[in-house]
Formats: sequence, structure tokens, C-alpha cells
Amino acid sequence: MPRRRSYDQYCAAARALDAVGDRWTLLIVRELLAGPRRYTDLHADLPGVSTDVLASRLKDMERDELATRRKLPPPAAAYVYELTERGRALLPVLGALAEWGAPALRERRPTDAVRAHWFAVPLLRALSGPAGPHAEGVVEVRLDEGVFHLRLGAADPLGAQAPGTGDTGVYGDGPAERPDACLVLDAVACRELGEGTATIADGVRDGHVEVLGDGVLAKALRGE
Repeated sequence: MPRRRSYDQYCAAARALDAVGDRWTLLIVRELLAGPRRYTDLHADLPGVSTDVLASRLKDMERDELATRRKLPPPAAAYVYELTERGRALLPVLGALAEWGAPALRERRPTDAVRAHWFAVPLLRALSGPAGPHAEGVVEVRLDEGVFHLRLGAADPLGAQAPGTGDTGVYGDGPAERPDACLVLDAVACRELGEGTATIADGVRDGHVEVLGDGVLAKALRGE
């Protein structure tokens, strides 16, 4: 195994960047926070990354014990990558980066790719913070760009789940099987929630956010 590139500094920030400072690494973590993913799925949701770079980053992440590769049981029999406990611990790091970077999304460039679930991490941070609903459950989020779902308030939202028992990770791409609440909003409202310039209550009051559902979580999101 070739020697890893390093800043060679006895500094916690430098050591962290030795592991996750390469281009694409943290975005791979973002994708794997949804749970185990196949290589082809990762490549599809990381537009712009070459196959060689993606393969290299995944190998680096395995070496640094941020991710593992395993084979799914039949009938799938496919290989998937998933985060280790150390890799999953990068969630607050990504959340802080997303909050810091959110103002840069105020102007969408014509060359920008978009996936609905890319809003998941900043929205999860917004809903799990002090202004969040303080209730557990699954929230389905519907945007013009697509649908994803978040898991709020679980004791161990990043904990591993046995094969075949359903979703894993803090969020999932696509609709939820049995959501406890549903948010209908646009990308602008989602960005404002992520950067902390608006709350769910603000969006509901202004008509930019619709909260569907009659359960505890839906009522908490509406501030009832």
C-alpha cells in the first residue's frame, strides 16, 4: 500500500484532512450516510467523478477505516460500501459544512447538477437542532427535484440494521414506506431551512412549506 499523502503536522485538523481532505471523499460520505450503496449507485449520484477517482477514494476510505465493502446475501449478491462508526461520525462535520456553504446556493449556476437527497444533511441538521420538532419519526420531503426521507430523533439513527429489515442511515432517497409526516416545499425554502434563515413555522405561515400528517411528529413540525 503506497504511503498516504499527509500534511505531516501534529495537529488534529491536519490529521482529519489527511483522511478526508481529498476531493470527493466527503461527498462519498454524504452518499453513504443514506446507508449501504453499490459502486454504480455512488457513481450515478456523484456526477463529475471519474471511475478511477471514485475507486481510488473508496480504497482510501477502506484503508482509513471510514468505510467497508461487503457482499449482500442472495438473491442480491452485489457488493456494497457502507460507513464504519468512524465514518458515520462525520455527519456533524458535513452538517456544519452544509450550513456554512448554504449562502452560496442563493444563485444556482446553469452547470449545477442536483439531486433531491443532497438537501438531506442540511435539512436534517435544521430539524434536529434546538428549533427542531423534538419528536422521533420519519419525515418524507417532497421537492420539485425529487423525494427523499429523513429519520429524526432515533437513539442511534446511524446504527447498522440487519440485512433485509429495511432502510439504514440518517436519510433515504425516494419516498418513505410509512412516513410520520410529509414536508412539501421548494429548493429555496429547503435552502433557507438549511442555512438557518427560516424555520418550518416560518415556511408554514408564509405558505412556502406544507406539513402533511396528523401524528405527533407532523403536529410538532407545525408547532401545534
